[in-house]
This record gives sequence, C-alpha cells and structure tokens, in this order.
Amino acid sequence: MTTFDFFQVVLYLAVLLVLIKPVGDYMALAFAETPNRVNRFGAPVERLLYRLAGIRADEQMGWRRYAIAMLVFNMAGMLAVYVLQRVQHWLPLNPQHFDNLSPDLAMNTAISFITNTNWQAYGGENTMSYLTQMVGLAVQNFMSAATGIAVLLAVVRGFTRRSANSVGNFWIDITRSTLYVLVPFSLVIALLLSSQGVVQNFKSYVDVPLMQNTTAVETVKDAAGNTMKDAAGKDMTKESVVTTQTLPMGPAASQIAIKQLGTNGGGFFNANSAHPYENPTPFSNFIEMLAIFLIPGGLCVTFGSMVGDRRQGWAILATMLLIFVPLAYGCIGAEQAGNPALHGLAVDQQASALQAGGNMEGKETRFGIAASGLFATITTAASCGAVNTAHDSLTPLGGLVPMWLIQLGEVIFGGVGSGLYGMLAFAVVAVFIAGLMVGRTPEYLGKKIEAHEMKMASLAVLVPCALVVICTAIAVLTPAGVAGVGNPGAHAFSEILYAVSSATNNNGSAFGGLSANTPFWNVLLAVCMYLSRFMLAIAMLAMAGSLAAKRHVPPSAGTLPTHTPLFVTLLACVVIVVGALTFLPALALGPIAEFLMSVR
Repeated sequence: MTTFDFFQVVLYLAVLLVLIKPVGDYMALAFAETPNRVNRFGAPVERLLYRLAGIRADEQMGWRRYAIAMLVFNMAGMLAVYVLQRVQHWLPLNPQHFDNLSPDLAMNTAISFITNTNWQAYGGENTMSYLTQMVGLAVQNFMSAATGIAVLLAVVRGFTRRSANSVGNFWIDITRSTLYVLVPFSLVIALLLSSQGVVQNFKSYVDVPLMQNTTAVETVKDAAGNTMKDAAGKDMTKESVVTTQTLPMGPAASQIAIKQLGTNGGGFFNANSAHPYENPTPFSNFIEMLAIFLIPGGLCVTFGSMVGDRRQGWAILATMLLIFVPLAYGCIGAEQAGNPALHGLAVDQQASALQAGGNMEGKETRFGIAASGLFATITTAASCGAVNTAHDSLTPLGGLVPMWLIQLGEVIFGGVGSGLYGMLAFAVVAVFIAGLMVGRTPEYLGKKIEAHEMKMASLAVLVPCALVVICTAIAVLTPAGVAGVGNPGAHAFSEILYAVSSATNNNGSAFGGLSANTPFWNVLLAVCMYLSRFMLAIAMLAMAGSLAAKRHVPPSAGTLPTHTPLFVTLLACVVIVVGALTFLPALALGPIAEFLMSVR
C-alpha cells in the first residue's frame, strides 16, 4: 500500500470525525422532547403536518402500538411502490415509455426500498420511469431511513425513561427525522453533487453521434422473442453498424443524495456510483463516501447526549472504528496486491505488467484502487449498498472483506438508525457475558439486563445469521437458484452467499455475476429482506418497552463501566466472534477457497 493510499483513508476519517460531533449534537436537539432552537424553528411546519394527518403531538405509545404503527406505515409504502411500478407505463414522466414491471420484480423492489435494502434486480435507466424513481423509490429512501431513526429513538428512550409504559410516538419521530435531518442534509448533498456534474433534469434520453463507428453483433429473435437457430442448431446472429450512443437523463442528483445519506444505496442508473452521471469526479466520490457514514456516526454522539453520558456514544463509535479501519486497509491492500492467479502466469513479464497497478479489473480509473476499496468497505459497513466498483471483480480476499462486514450484522456504523440499535443489541449481549464472568446481574446504562432483554437481544443478533445460512442452503440446493450464477466453483458459491447476506442484512450490493431477476430470487430475497428488517426492529422495540418500565439502578462497585477501552474491546470481540463462528465455514467454501486455489 502506498503512502497516498494510506493518506486517503486518514483524510476521510479525519473529515468524518470533525463533522460527526456537530451533526450528532444537532440531531440531539432535533429529537429532544423539550423545545429548543432547532425544533422551535420547524414547529409551524411540524404542527401543520400533524394537523393534516390527524396526529396528536402529545400522545405517547407503548412498544406494541409503536411497532404496529411502524409496520402499517411501511406496508402502506410497499403497496404504493408496488402499484406504481405495475402501472408506470400509463403514467406521466415516462419519456422513454418504459413498460410495467412484472409482479415478482415489482414486489421485490417494493420490499427492497421499504426495508432500506435497495436491492436492485433491474437496470434503473432502462426499467424505471422518472415518476417511479421520484415518487416511489426516492420517497421510500427517505421513509425507510426515517423508520430506522425512529426505532432507534424508541430504543434509546427505553434506557432513559424510568418506570414508564411508553417509548415515544412513531409519527412524531418519523416526521422529525425527515423534516429536520434527512431533507435539509439531502438538499446540501444534492447541490454539491450537481456542482460536480451529476445530472438533474426531466429531459428525454439524448442520442449523440459516436466519434468512431463500431460494429455490434446481436442474436436474431422471432416475433415471440425467442432466439432463432440456423441449420446447424446454432444461434443466428447479425451484425449492425452503431453510429450513435444513447445518453440517459433524469432527476438523478436528488435521488443520489438521499441514497447515500440514508444508507439506501439504490442507484438511479444500473452502474450505480460507478456511473459518471451519478459520481463524475473524485470530489463527488469523496462526498458520497462521507454522506454514507455521516448520520450513522453522528447518531452515536446523539445517543450519548440523549442518555446523559457522551462517553457512551464515543465508546460505541470507537468500537465501530476499531473493526472498520483494519478491514478497510485489508481490502485496499488485497486489491493493491493484485489477483494472485496472475502471479503464476507462464509469461512472467506480462504478469508483472498486468499487476503493476494492482487489480484494476472492474474499477473506474478516475477513482483508482484506494478510493474503490475504501468505498466498497464503507458501503458494506454502513448497510448502504451503493457501489463505485464491481464487487464481483474484487480479489478473493478483497471481496471477503465487504462480504464479512455485511455478515457482521451491519452494525459497524450500519444503516441509519438500524446500525446503532443493532450495535446496542450486541452491547446488551456483551454486558451479559461480563455479568456471567463476575456472577452479577448485568446492567447497561442504569437498567438491569434480565431474561426478557437477553431473549430480544439474542433474536436481534441471531435472526439475520440464521436467515443467511438457511436461505443460502436453499439457493444452493435449488436448480432455480444455481441457474443464476455466472461463474463456476467457489466464486459461484460466493455470488450466492453474498446475495443472500446482502439482502438479509439490508445492504443491497451484489456480486454482479448473479442474474437475480427471476421469480425464485425475487421471492427468496424479498422474504429475507422483510423478515430480517422487521423482526429485528420489533425485537428491539420489545426490549425498549421492557427497559422503559424498569427503574434506574445507580452504579455500584460491581457495575461494569461501559465507556472504557476494556468495554470497547469486549464489544468488538463479541461482534467479531459471532460473525466468525457463524460464517467462517461458509466463507471457507467461497472466497477463502477461491484464494487458496488461485495461489497454488
């Protein structure tokens, strides 16, 4: 790894850490229950929205009612997005006259966007109308991110409230998350991206002449769309001269801003942040990477402020960085080392020339290896799923890093809100383990951790793990599952394992060799996305309701301090051990086996 590569990571982390505290403090004011300079400013708009929606701002909800409101709200969003996709051909703002989506693809996409996964089994620029992109997908980018923040706020209130039977009001939490955080932050990011050349218009696609004509070979199909065969039984092909290129247009910048900021990841174009219209310059690339971690990192500071001990938030943030930084350098280093299979070429001089710059396959030259590897690590640590490089083209060990970050449960920063409440589930497990070591009832933030809390935390930690291994096994053993892989052997298994891990942990990125737009994959991954997102959220809300009803326990000589380096180390070890014990056998069959085969 070069000094420049090392500097890029350091610069990114330095800017991030400078911004995290003011962003976190601002969000703490925005979500505070007492009036302050932030929520007073937006109070008229807030009151108007409540009046229009028939919401009582002074009403509190128990955890069950909170969970029901969350589920109903997201089910309504899912239905709206599904219907919009099924009728887009007859609606306005469809200059390319794109057809309606199939039922299974529309269902998969609707669930994908309401769960903050944004798994895309389609190409945006040749499938979705502008109206579908804006009114359906972009709106759910806001709503799914706001849902994650709302659940986090309810969980935090579980720790802060004493002998209470409520955890807040879902409608107020989702309104404030959108009004005070997601909309203004997205506006700033969108303007920055537009300044770099990210497109934002409603024009039809533009055909431009090529500077040099080329020849394309395509298969001949009949009226039914079936490939025609010649007398020898081979596919019939024809050559045609290509003189123009079609440039896609559309309102991209506004969607890219919230896709990054809300850790959604669903690109306006199929190539996502590798597309020059989504991410044209190194500066736009830096802005997009910064936006991914900005709110998840800031929420750690918000958490510390809301529980009355800022050290708690910094301890959680330190745990995330302790795991993230070595993995980021590991991914970049693996890509800089190049593909180990090329080192064994008979023509040594050619192999050396190919590897001189590291593994550049699938990467944009305007970003290079370090920025591509860092982006891949950030997007999979943060449950975003946006990509500026082809993850399928990463080296075996380089691809292992983003895959394992996803499998850790998307708690290393993780999704907006969901990453932090997932980490809090791990924190509860960590203090329980510490309590077993010393023979005391564990405590966390002044609340005793007893059987009910441990059951809910265990569900939150283990449900995604179970779904990944079970659904991967189903896909591998089903002909319709293996039919979609584009490569043989260990890499094919990696493609399946990555897809199921990504969907289950609400990431959304993919190893591109898997053809996932089939009824089997659309249904399987939709089930993974839905169950993992909402089972985990409900488990955490149930834990919050139990904690809110308890009295505060003053710290004693036997209380484990949860803001010290010792607890940071313990928490990091718990996250790593759970991820390693669950997925090491599967990783051994995929990227590890692929690496060993490439170096023999």
